[in-house]
Parts: sequence; C-alpha cells; structure tokens
Amino acid sequence: MTTATVTQTSNGWTNGLIGVLLFSGSMPATKVAVLSLDPVFVTLVRALIAALLAALFLCYNKVSIPTKVESKSLILVSIGAVIGFPLLSSLALQHMTAARSLVFVGTLPLSTAIFAVLRGKEKPKPLFWLFALLGSALVVGFAYAQHATSSLTGDLLMLAAIILCGLAYAEGAVLTKNMGGSQVISWAIIYALPLLIPAIFFFIPSNLHHLQTDTWVSLLYLGTMSMFTGFIFWYKGLAQGGIATVGQLQLLQPFFGLALAAFFLKEHISLGMLAVTLGVVGCVAASKKFA
Repeated sequence: MTTATVTQTSNGWTNGLIGVLLFSGSMPATKVAVLSLDPVFVTLVRALIAALLAALFLCYNKVSIPTKVESKSLILVSIGAVIGFPLLSSLALQHMTAARSLVFVGTLPLSTAIFAVLRGKEKPKPLFWLFALLGSALVVGFAYAQHATSSLTGDLLMLAAIILCGLAYAEGAVLTKNMGGSQVISWAIIYALPLLIPAIFFFIPSNLHHLQTDTWVSLLYLGTMSMFTGFIFWYKGLAQGGIATVGQLQLLQPFFGLALAAFFLKEHISLGMLAVTLGVVGCVAASKKFA
C-alpha cells in the first residue's frame, strides 16, 4: 500500500468520524421535534433548511448541472437520505423511544456494507463481516438492555428507514468520487424540492407561536448538521476510506449520542455503557484491519 493510499484512507476515517459526530444528535433532536410537530412537517422543514444551504453552495461555486447518469444516482440519494430516512424515522419515533431507535441505528453499518457490495462493487474479506456482525450485535444488545418500548409499526418504519439510508449512503459515496460530497448532498436536496415545496403548504401548523426554544433548536440542528454538513464529511469519508469499512464508524453513533446527553443534560453513563463502547471500538478497528 502506497503512502498516498494510506493518507487517503486515514483522511477517510477522519472525515467519516466527523460525519458520525454531526449525525449523533439526529435521533434525540428528531424526538424533541416530533413531540410538538407533525413528523412530515419536521422532515420538510429540515430538508428546506438544508436546501437553502445547498442552493447557496451551488450558486457560489457555479457548479455545472449533473449528467443523466449522475442524476439517476442523485435521485436514489434524495429518496433515501433527504426524504426516506428522515420521514420514516420521524414517523417511527412517534411509536418508540429514542433509546429503542438505537436498535436499528446499530444495524445501519451492515445495511451500508451490503449496499457497498451491491452498488459500490466492494469486496470486504470474510473476517470483516464477522466483526461487522459482532459490532452490530453489541449495539443492538445494549439497546435492548435499556428496556425501551416500541410497537410493530414503529419497528417496521425504522427498518425501512435503515434500508433506504444504507442505499443512500452507498450511492452517494460512489458519486462523491467524481462529484465531491458537497455537490452530492446539495444536488440530492435540490432534486427533492419539487416534492418539498408544495408539501410544506399542506402540513404547516396553523400556529407556530407555541413552540418552545428547544423545538426550534432541534429543527435548526437537523437542517444544518444532520441533513447538510454531516453528509459532506460522511460522503467524503466513505469515498476515501471505503464504503463498507468507514461505514462501521456508525456503530459509534449511539454512544456519541449518550456522551452528548451526559455532557449537556448531565445524564449518567454506567460502567456497562463504557464496556460496550470499548467492545464496539474494538470491532470497528478490526473491521478496518480486515476490510
């Protein structure tokens, strides 16, 4: 392996880690938002906030229009990352706790790895799959141990969200190699506007004055970080370091979320959480080694 390749892979892991850190507050922020707002409206608002940033970026950089082939892939990214995952996860969180959503977030790296093989033509080694499965099992087991509640409806919605998200991650990473992560997420959001703009008029609440500050902060975070900035780093990381490999960093996302909760909300972190986190870190490191 050349020095340039090693550097690119290291940069991929760094960018991927930044992306995961920015994604870490997504489920808690969505949960806060849907307590006061319709899930569809939450999906529309976060996408429209991101669309403003995307339009500014594309105009400022005078980016050329994507080709037909690129557009087909961008539509898949749009369906999965801009509309599918945010909408389905918002709907699911009406039927489950944020803790329960960790069960499904723990399977997202596997979903991404599978689509990395199907869409990205990657071929991880058998030992990679072993540690990927083990890491997912640790996260899912930890989430179940929290005794979080849900329903069949919530579980099915979240499962569909994870499948679409895995597809969008893999498809976007492939495009990023030619277009760059900033362009990929920007165009994916812009392509969703024909659906987003008319829909906002049907779902906008009659009175927004009653909303608390934490709801507005959650919407702003979801639109600027989860929907736009996080994807720029995430897609760049996947393209540089490998979709299946860097995708395993998502196993750390629930624990970053817990760390944020401990720091900002003074929530308790048990020794069990720390032990599981160390186990997950080990699985991520092993996945990197055997990918």
